[in-house]
Parts: sequence; C-alpha cells; structure tokens
Amino acid sequence: MNLKPRRTEDVDITLISFIDVVLVLVVFLMLSSHFTDEGRVKIQLPSAAGAPPAGQKTDAIVVAVTQSGSYSVNEKELINSSPETLRAALIKVAGEDRTARVTLRADGRATHQSVITAMDVLGRLGFTEINVATVKEDSAAGQP
Repeated sequence: MNLKPRRTEDVDITLISFIDVVLVLVVFLMLSSHFTDEGRVKIQLPSAAGAPPAGQKTDAIVVAVTQSGSYSVNEKELINSSPETLRAALIKVAGEDRTARVTLRADGRATHQSVITAMDVLGRLGFTEINVATVKEDSAAGQP
C-alpha cells in the first residue's frame, strides 16, 4: 500500500521568452522597413496634350540633341559634342542671365547619356527652368 500522496506537476507555459522574441522581431521589422516619402521632390510634369498657354513668353534658349549625340544651341550646331563646348555656347548665349527659360529638344533616337549630359551642364550653370520639348500624339502618329 502506498501512503504517499501522488504528486502532480502543474504544467506552466512561460510566455516571457515568447514575448521577448516577438518584441525583437517587431523592433527589427520597424527598423528595417523602408519608408518612402514621395512628397519631397516637387516637379512640374510636362504635358503634350494641348497647345502651350498664351501667357507664356517665348523661350530664349533652345538646346537640341541630335540622334548622333551632337548639340546645337538656338539652331547653331556646335563643333563637337563635348560638355565643355556646350557650356561655352550656353554662356555665350545666356550671358549672366540664369533665369532664362531653356527648352531641351532631344531626338527620340538620341542616347540617354547625351540628354543627361545636356541637363547636367544646364544645372551646373545654374539654370532653373528647363523644359523638355515634346510633340502632340496626333502629329507623332503620322511619322514612321
């Protein structure tokens, strides 16, 4: 005969370690998340649907990029396609006026690097209003 009382062990689940692991995961996910703030850069998107407003003044400077990557400023072709030549031509045309509106006309088959180089030269010179010229969809549809 067994006179000792039976021992029963209480089963305990400790949640403290589980809570610690979950807390570490939450902190890790919060710190590693990438929050985008798209409202920082304010840009004016071009529109090609209609004619320009009547109140706009004519552009003083037009920079054209050809398919081969050469540049022309106000319909005068430059002798080479180096950024220094483009810079000198822009300084000659604009003088000290950096508030002049500049229109960048690039051939659709021009390299992306040629267009970015022109934009970089304009930005380094201090021009703040750079427009990218487009054509209307109906007039572009008739071209091959």
